[in-house]
Amino acid sequence: MDYQVLISNLTNPVLLFFLLGVFAAVVKSDLQIPESTSKFISLYLLFSIGFRGGEELAHSGFTSEITVIMIAAAILACIVPLYTFFILKKRLSVSDAGAVAAAFGSVSAVTFVAASGFLEAREIYYGGYMVAAMALMEAPAIIIGVLLMRRYQKESTVQMPIRRVVYDGFTNGSVLMILGSLLIGMISDEKQAKGIEPFTSDIFKGFLAVFLLEMGMLAAKRFKSFRKYGWFATAFAILVPAFNGCLTAWLSGYLPLHDGNRLMLAVLAASASYIAVPAAMRHAAPDADPGLYIPMALGVTFPFNITFGIPLYWTIIT
Repeated sequence: MDYQVLISNLTNPVLLFFLLGVFAAVVKSDLQIPESTSKFISLYLLFSIGFRGGEELAHSGFTSEITVIMIAAAILACIVPLYTFFILKKRLSVSDAGAVAAAFGSVSAVTFVAASGFLEAREIYYGGYMVAAMALMEAPAIIIGVLLMRRYQKESTVQMPIRRVVYDGFTNGSVLMILGSLLIGMISDEKQAKGIEPFTSDIFKGFLAVFLLEMGMLAAKRFKSFRKYGWFATAFAILVPAFNGCLTAWLSGYLPLHDGNRLMLAVLAASASYIAVPAAMRHAAPDADPGLYIPMALGVTFPFNITFGIPLYWTIIT
């Protein structure tokens, strides 16, 4: 691994704010971000990356590279929850295995944003249409996770009809914001869109830093309730994403993709959802333990990816 890349990533102000949040939680500081503010910032981040991705997609058109990326993203969204479910089922209940598999088959928008900042800092091109790939990967993993629960649960507690699962997957707040902003970015008049550019671009990293401060505090608090699950869950939350990211980074070299797009695809394969999936599982699988799948995604996989994962995948690509 290129240690200069690792050090550069570890000293990124955005990451340092995340670590500040972890420290604040560990020392039990009274530092906190109001819930309404945190929700606004998360919606803003989704809006911004979706809108910018839509603009990029409108400018690029549907090229062969975009087609390849969308197909690869769809395949990843289906394969990851399928194979991880059977690994998890050996140690966890069917409901917990399905929920964790859905989380790790889905994606993390904030990890995606961190990877985009990594590339932008090095002035490396990646297509804004990667946002469309991210949005495409959200819902399939949720649907597959629920279907696996239904298939293998002896007395299924998954009561929702599958069409309701599909509906909830696509109308989840985070998914809807990304897809809606993507569509608006695609159809907006270019001159009119310039008017909101300071809001969609210039202040983006500042809001991201504040959001990650809050994520750091939340991750540290969630991790405490996660200890009862032992080393299996911790090892899974590091090794499986690392495997997914490294394998995707390597295999993508056989595809006609820019290096920046390869990294973003690897990050999507390696990340885990702690927003869309928990919201969906709350209704689709109420007996699945959120004290397991949320800390795995947020308290282990997310910090691993933004500190070590992204530089590791980039080293494989370059």
